[in-house]
Amino acid sequence: MAEKVRVGLVQMRCSAQPERNMERTLDLINDGAESGCQVVCLQELFRSRYFCQEEDERRFDLAEPIPGPTTESLSSLARELELVIIASIFEKRAAGIYHNTAVVLDQDGSLVGKYRKMHIPDDPHYYEKFYFTPGDLGFQSHSTRQGRVGVLVCWDQWFPEAARLTTLAGAQMLFYPTAIGWIPGQSEQTNLAQHSAWETIQRSHAVANGVFVAAVNRVGQEDNLQFWGQSFICDPFGRVIAKASADDDEILIADLDLAGVERIRREWCFLRDRRVDAYGGLTSIYLD
Repeated sequence: MAEKVRVGLVQMRCSAQPERNMERTLDLINDGAESGCQVVCLQELFRSRYFCQEEDERRFDLAEPIPGPTTESLSSLARELELVIIASIFEKRAAGIYHNTAVVLDQDGSLVGKYRKMHIPDDPHYYEKFYFTPGDLGFQSHSTRQGRVGVLVCWDQWFPEAARLTTLAGAQMLFYPTAIGWIPGQSEQTNLAQHSAWETIQRSHAVANGVFVAAVNRVGQEDNLQFWGQSFICDPFGRVIAKASADDDEILIADLDLAGVERIRREWCFLRDRRVDAYGGLTSIYLD
C-alpha cells in the first residue's frame, strides 16, 4: 500500500437529469486524474438531485442494483485511469428494500467493498427513512492499493461511535459523502453555527482516531435546501489542509501522508488507552 496518496473530492451542482450529472461527474474525475489524484470520492447520491426533501414513491425509480449501470461505468473509468473511486449510490437491493450505499472501486476497477448508510435521518427536508432501509453491513474498512479506506455517509458523520468502529476496522482515511445545506429563512448566525458544528464534529473524529477525514458536500439550490459546499480534508490533528468553495463545481485535492498515521498514533495513544471494560453503557439508549 502507498505511504503517500493524493485524494480528490468532487463537489458539484446536480440537475434533474441523471445522465447529465453522470457526465459532469466523469469530467471532474478525469480532471482529478490529470492532477495526479489516486483516490477520488463523490458526493452523496451524486447521480440525482437530493430527492429526500419530500416523500414521493416515484423517486424509487432512481434506484439501481449493485453491481449495476453506475458501478459498471465507474469501474471502467477507475481501471482506465488507475485510481480508486468512492461513490454514493441509491441501491435497489430487492423489491421494497433500498439502501443509501457507498461503493469502493480499486484501481483495477474491482469492487472491493460497499457500505450501507447506518444512521438514517427523518427531519424536515431530510425524509430519508421513507426511502432507505438502515444498513446491515456494519462499519468496515476496505483495503485498496492506495491504503485502507473507511466510508460513512452524511448523517453518520455526527456519530463518534461510527468513526471509532470504522477506525478499529483498520481505516487510515475516513470519507464522508454528504448532502447538507441550509433551509431558507434561517438567520445568518444560525447558518454559521450549523456549518461550524458540521466541520468541528468531523475534525474531532480525525483527532480522536488518528485518521485523515475527507468530507465532500454538494453545492447549489435544490428546492428548499441551499447546499453549502465547503468540502474539506483534515489531517489526524484535525487541521484543515484543503477546503473547497461554497458555490463552485470543483475537485478539491490534497496530499495525505499515510505513514503519519502510525507516527501520530504512537504519540497520541487514544486507541491504546481506551477502557473498553468500562464502556458497556454505550449499548444502552440512555442511562436512567
